[in-house]
Amino acid sequence: MDNKTVVRDFFAAVSERRTDDLPAYLAADVVDHNKIIHGEPDEPGAAFEGIRMQLAAFDPLLMRVEELVAEGDRVVARLTMSGTHTGTHIRMPEPTGRSFENEAIFVLTLADEKITEIRGVSDRLGLFAQLGWDWPAVA
Repeated sequence: MDNKTVVRDFFAAVSERRTDDLPAYLAADVVDHNKIIHGEPDEPGAAFEGIRMQLAAFDPLLMRVEELVAEGDRVVARLTMSGTHTGTHIRMPEPTGRSFENEAIFVLTLADEKITEIRGVSDRLGLFAQLGWDWPAVA
């Protein structure tokens, strides 16, 4: 399977809430460089819990792949993310029932047909505005 297919199938599994399938796409020790988003522990492999936390907070949570660019061991994915804030999460306020749609870009590193590193950026300000959240205070 080529790297683009792995990435496309990974985002489909997340959108379809198939958490039992995640080990087919993510290395056991995958490193997520976006802990500020997910709030999972800072250790290799913790991305599995981070994804579960996101799915617990948003139902649905859809990650629609708009574009994939691959070079060597990396795939860049441009996504449209959407969802409804229906659950709780360590980094998020109580459920608002409000929906969001924003754009995100992920840079994923792969080895042996598994994602080994996750880096991403998204429109967090737009997300907060759509969900009616207060912007976090800077410490």
